Amino acid sequence: MIEKYMRLALKQAQKAEKLDEVPIGAIIVLNGKVIAKGHNLTEKTQIATRHAEIIAIEKACKKLKSWRLDGAELFVTIEPCPMCAGAIANARIKKVYFGAYEPKSGSAESKFNVLSDSGLNHKVEFQGGILEKECREIIKNYFKLKRR
Repeated sequence: MIEKYMRLALKQAQKAEKLDEVPIGAIIVLNGKVIAKGHNLTEKTQIATRHAEIIAIEKACKKLKSWRLDGAELFVTIEPCPMCAGAIANARIKKVYFGAYEPKSGSAESKFNVLSDSGLNHKVEFQGGILEKECREIIKNYFKLKRR
């Protein structure tokens, strides 16, 4: 089931890539149902906060008519950045599954420990490395093409 949901997040990343956005995708699942999807839109919107996770969180909150996403699980292709990790904790998401680790700014465990920081009101469980190769490849290939 976990891989199935990560594949849906990868489809969102592919949508971002087609728009010439950094290919990161996210979905939110509650009670076994996908309730929200998102992919990066920072270039299209020229808004710094239009990351896949933020977009998915906003859609889920709107759908549930609540800022609390208790019991929800987020699947994202790359380890969340500090901004997204903060939003995930603030939304009270239960667990995050991510694909590739992000050594420069990963905020589950690679660089920062935002999701499990004891100073926050809510600790988020997380598991990384889900379909890691596929998640790493899509972003690696995107930047390889950009550098040409």
